[in-house]
Amino acid sequence: MLEVQEREGKVIFSVRVQPRASKDEIAGEMGGALKVRLRAPAVEDRANEALVEFLAQLLKTPRSAVRILGGERSRTKRLEIRGVTQQQILLLVVQDA
Repeated sequence: MLEVQEREGKVIFSVRVQPRASKDEIAGEMGGALKVRLRAPAVEDRANEALVEFLAQLLKTPRSAVRILGGERSRTKRLEIRGVTQQQILLLVVQDA
Protein backbone atom coordinates (compact mmCIF):
# COMPACT_ATOMS: atom_id res chain seq x y z
CA MET A 1 0.00 0.00 0.00
CA LEU A 2 1.24 3.45 -0.93
CA GLU A 3 2.21 5.48 2.14
CA VAL A 4 1.07 9.10 1.81
CA GLN A 5 1.13 11.74 4.55
CA GLU A 6 -1.08 14.80 4.25
CA ARG A 7 -0.59 17.97 6.30
CA GLU A 8 -1.02 21.71 5.90
CA GLY A 9 -2.17 21.49 2.28
CA LYS A 10 0.77 19.29 1.24
CA VAL A 11 1.21 15.59 0.60
CA ILE A 12 4.48 13.76 1.22
CA PHE A 13 5.22 10.34 -0.26
CA SER A 14 7.98 8.19 -1.73
CA VAL A 15 8.58 7.54 -5.41
CA ARG A 16 10.65 4.75 -6.95
CA VAL A 17 11.99 5.93 -10.33
CA GLN A 18 13.00 3.75 -13.27
CA PRO A 19 14.93 5.94 -15.72
CA ARG A 20 15.38 5.21 -19.44
CA ALA A 21 11.98 3.51 -19.77
CA SER A 22 10.15 3.25 -23.09
CA LYS A 23 7.57 5.85 -21.95
CA ASP A 24 6.66 8.08 -19.01
CA GLU A 25 4.09 6.28 -16.88
CA ILE A 26 2.92 5.30 -13.42
CA ALA A 27 3.80 1.63 -12.94
CA GLY A 28 1.91 0.96 -9.72
CA GLU A 29 3.26 0.70 -6.21
CA MET A 30 6.49 -0.86 -4.95
CA GLY A 31 7.40 -1.20 -1.28
CA GLY A 32 5.18 1.66 -0.12
CA ALA A 33 6.38 3.98 -2.91
CA LEU A 34 4.75 5.11 -6.16
CA LYS A 35 6.65 3.48 -9.04
CA VAL A 36 7.26 5.83 -11.96
CA ARG A 37 8.92 4.96 -15.28
CA LEU A 38 10.58 7.87 -17.09
CA ARG A 39 12.18 8.14 -20.52
CA ALA A 40 14.80 10.54 -19.19
CA PRO A 41 18.24 9.16 -18.25
CA ALA A 42 19.56 9.46 -14.70
CA VAL A 43 22.30 11.94 -15.66
CA GLU A 44 22.66 15.68 -15.00
CA ASP A 45 19.39 15.76 -12.99
CA ARG A 46 17.35 15.02 -16.12
CA ALA A 47 15.34 12.22 -14.47
CA ASN A 48 14.55 14.45 -11.48
CA GLU A 49 13.38 17.26 -13.75
CA ALA A 50 11.31 14.82 -15.80
CA LEU A 51 9.75 13.41 -12.61
CA VAL A 52 8.72 16.87 -11.39
CA GLU A 53 7.32 17.78 -14.83
CA PHE A 54 5.47 14.45 -15.23
CA LEU A 55 3.80 14.58 -11.80
CA ALA A 56 2.89 18.27 -12.19
CA GLN A 57 1.16 17.51 -15.52
CA LEU A 58 -0.55 14.40 -14.17
CA LEU A 59 -1.91 16.22 -11.12
CA LYS A 60 -2.64 19.46 -13.02
CA THR A 61 -0.55 21.51 -10.62
CA PRO A 62 2.31 23.97 -11.24
CA ARG A 63 5.86 22.59 -11.37
CA SER A 64 6.74 24.86 -8.46
CA ALA A 65 4.30 22.90 -6.26
CA VAL A 66 6.32 19.68 -6.71
CA ARG A 67 9.50 19.41 -4.65
CA ILE A 68 12.01 16.60 -4.11
CA LEU A 69 12.74 16.50 -0.37
CA GLY A 70 15.36 13.76 -0.49
CA GLY A 71 16.96 11.10 -2.65
CA GLU A 72 18.07 13.32 -5.54
CA ARG A 73 20.83 10.83 -6.38
CA SER A 74 18.80 7.71 -5.55
CA ARG A 75 16.07 5.82 -7.38
CA THR A 76 13.88 6.15 -4.29
CA LYS A 77 12.91 9.76 -3.65
CA ARG A 78 10.80 11.59 -1.08
CA LEU A 79 8.42 14.12 -2.66
CA GLU A 80 6.26 16.95 -1.39
CA ILE A 81 3.42 18.33 -3.50
CA ARG A 82 1.40 21.40 -2.51
CA GLY A 83 -2.26 21.81 -3.41
CA VAL A 84 -3.20 18.16 -3.91
CA THR A 85 -4.87 15.65 -1.61
CA GLN A 86 -3.85 12.24 -0.37
CA GLN A 87 -6.75 10.81 -2.38
CA GLN A 88 -5.38 12.26 -5.65
CA ILE A 89 -2.04 10.52 -5.07
CA LEU A 90 -3.70 7.20 -4.19
CA LEU A 91 -5.83 7.45 -7.35
CA LEU A 92 -2.64 7.49 -9.48
CA VAL A 93 -2.02 3.86 -8.49
CA VAL A 94 -5.65 2.84 -9.10
CA GLN A 95 -5.71 4.45 -12.57
CA ASP A 96 -2.67 2.38 -13.50
CA ALA A 97 -4.43 -0.92 -12.71
